[in-house]
Amino acid sequence: MATVSLTINGKAITADEGMSVLEAARSNNILIPHLCYLEGVHQIGACRICVVEIEGARTLQASCMVPVRDGMVVRSNTEKVRTARKMLYELMLSDHPRDCLSCSRNQKCEFQKLGELIQITEFRFEGDKSKTFVDTSSPSLTRDTAKCILCRRCITICNEVQEVGVLNVQRRGFHSIVGPADELPINSVNCAFCGQCTTVCPVGALVENDATDAVWNALLDPSKRVIVQTAPAIRAALGEEFGYAPGTLVTGKMASALREMGFSDVFDTNFAADLTIIEEGNEFLQRATAALTGGEATLPMITSCSPGWIKYVEHEFPHLLGHLSTCKSPHMMLGALSKSYYAEKIGVDPQDIYVVSIMPCTAKKFEISRPEMFVDGLPNVDAVLTTRELARMIKDAGIEFTELADGGFDNPLGYSTGAADIFAAPGGVMEAALRTVYAVVTGRTVPFADLAITPVRGLAQVKEAALTIENPLPAFSFLDGVTVRVATTSGLAGAKRLLRQIDDGASPYHFIEVMGCPSGCISGGGQPRPTNRAVREARMRAIYAEDAGKERRQSHENPYITRIYAEFLGEPLGHRSHALLHTHYVRRGRFNQCLREE
Repeated sequence: MATVSLTINGKAITADEGMSVLEAARSNNILIPHLCYLEGVHQIGACRICVVEIEGARTLQASCMVPVRDGMVVRSNTEKVRTARKMLYELMLSDHPRDCLSCSRNQKCEFQKLGELIQITEFRFEGDKSKTFVDTSSPSLTRDTAKCILCRRCITICNEVQEVGVLNVQRRGFHSIVGPADELPINSVNCAFCGQCTTVCPVGALVENDATDAVWNALLDPSKRVIVQTAPAIRAALGEEFGYAPGTLVTGKMASALREMGFSDVFDTNFAADLTIIEEGNEFLQRATAALTGGEATLPMITSCSPGWIKYVEHEFPHLLGHLSTCKSPHMMLGALSKSYYAEKIGVDPQDIYVVSIMPCTAKKFEISRPEMFVDGLPNVDAVLTTRELARMIKDAGIEFTELADGGFDNPLGYSTGAADIFAAPGGVMEAALRTVYAVVTGRTVPFADLAITPVRGLAQVKEAALTIENPLPAFSFLDGVTVRVATTSGLAGAKRLLRQIDDGASPYHFIEVMGCPSGCISGGGQPRPTNRAVREARMRAIYAEDAGKERRQSHENPYITRIYAEFLGEPLGHRSHALLHTHYVRRGRFNQCLREE
């Protein structure tokens, strides 16, 4: 790539042709204060905080929007620039609440940090507030329009990255507001509750609904046995909230912290991820067998672990719900087993059990409220905490996380194989499923070095793989020579692309994995901020390292899974499994009206 030479603040630098002035400065360790810009996501010059003087230009320029050119001379610290920057900030501050101490983003607010950076020491402007509406209609997200600074990052992530299109600017000028059309509550439209907007919002205008008080109340209730489970993505991200580098595995410290907080049982959602592979793998084999032997079967089958993805397809492609696996997501399976199998095992009334899930996902908060996720009148899971909420609770409990000794999970619902760990990574559910399905059909391990099915790994939006079955076991002789074609995608834009293929009758696949968030659970809506490509890659490496370090790395090798079928479930896809581990879906309209169940 061609490079150009320029000068910023008297320093001669080079930059790639096509870079903006802001990007060139960042790549050369020169700080130009900015607010609305977000690397790789959002670049529209809305806030103007990044203005600079460029020799030859009549006015100040937004550095995030001006491309570099050879010989350019830029100054970012002149009196004119500093005066304009402070003025812009103070005008935004005049329309912003000053309840920082009670805001969930306190000390992690980009707007607050910017004020400190540019040395704002007084509030010179007062006036009417443009926005005062708080939307609490959603079980997953809260919108506080008074805190919105109109940076439009959330609009970009919703419209261009996820391609859902729920958030846009409504009204004009001083009265502009970001939200759904006609200023409808977010729970009344086709929002997937993926929470990606909360990861890019620089302030507290978009946040997850806080469940910490509900969990503390349960922990302090002597009549409740409070069980906690943690998703695989948490262990590779939680450490960031305590100063660890992205991708640092803190599995043992996390388990110890949960025990110190007072949870009665510390289980691992990974156990149920292994269980999901057994149920989902058998479901896929059942469908494939029917299709290849002249029966009726809906293919491709699509995974059902991501509740944001499920809600999306219920809204946008309800006629394709038959392609979804009927399996509940892993944490819902574990919740259902905690209040049935485990309750029976320890002699506790299921009504006295309170299940808390630690998830990387805001859509899980919606998922636990679905009527389909209740058994005998009890919710499978009672509360969901995001990674960010768990970190706040650990700090609130006075626990010195970095000083904790490594602990472990409780059995029988705390043991897992490496296949369960990779559920956190994009393509991981598919890889785990192929490991087990291939072994069941052939009696051999999948023909990839060290079980790593590399074609479905990585951060590409859509990945695909083909696996030819050779010399299967006699029971599966009809599969001999069959090439199974699979695809994986993370993010709803990729899901739309694959669903349109199915709609057009052009899908070449037998099995598809969809994760609702770009890059999967490692960058879910409830994960620590910021989440950029480097952070995602670090978390993903940690997840694959966790898998590689396990003694057993295929779900069917989990001895506690074998035991639970023998003692309680009977057989995969059996009557009890269907009652506890499987679900159905709802055909929704664009405005979230339930049309009928499917």
